[in-house]
Amino acid sequence: MGFVDAAGARLHFQEHGDGEPLVLLHGNSENLGYFAAQVPVFAEHYRVLALDTRAHGDSTRGDGPLDFERLSDDVCAVLDAVGVESAHVLGYSDGGNTALTLALRDPVRVRSLIVNGANLDPHGLGARFRVPATLAWLVGGLVAPLSARVRRQHELLELMVRHPHIPAADLASITVPTLVIVGERDAIPRRHTELIARSIPDAELMFVPDAGHACAEQRPDAFNAAVLDFLAHVEAHD
Repeated sequence: MGFVDAAGARLHFQEHGDGEPLVLLHGNSENLGYFAAQVPVFAEHYRVLALDTRAHGDSTRGDGPLDFERLSDDVCAVLDAVGVESAHVLGYSDGGNTALTLALRDPVRVRSLIVNGANLDPHGLGARFRVPATLAWLVGGLVAPLSARVRRQHELLELMVRHPHIPAADLASITVPTLVIVGERDAIPRRHTELIARSIPDAELMFVPDAGHACAEQRPDAFNAAVLDFLAHVEAHD
């Protein structure tokens, strides 16, 4: 367990195992515990760095904007603190958006990229996510001044319904090995996931059978095997 100070926040992370570093980034309103079924498996092969995103889990909110640029900077702050120049980066949902942003802004920090259930813009969420999240955000905005807890939840919903803004054309600059992996019943529309995979040169696309958005949690054996196979292939060709 460790903490890193960055832009007014105290960022919490856990470190497990040895070997090449592998960063795990959870989704909106969650914490690093989302990867409970991944950490012990991955730590048998890799030095796993699981982060609590700013304003999530045991990480504090800090100063300035809460956006994916800031969250990608936070990943770099943790890597710097543990002496890691570059790492395999696995991001789920909003963590996938952070991983994509990091690969675009600081490509030297990313050795390979595993994108699970990400979206390039709010419309990429699909109506099943976007409509209820937007309604909750609008309602939350009316009562946010009355409660610090509601204000925090409102800000996290805003991260979902007003961000990110990643042009698909920009993904062509990502040159590291990339796996785009989603559940076959993910609420993110399949055409959007296919757009992400198609826009990243030579990216692999995999659908986890009998799983939805949280496929790592729902089908951990299948998810873990796919990730480990991908990483083994990456290291074999370095």
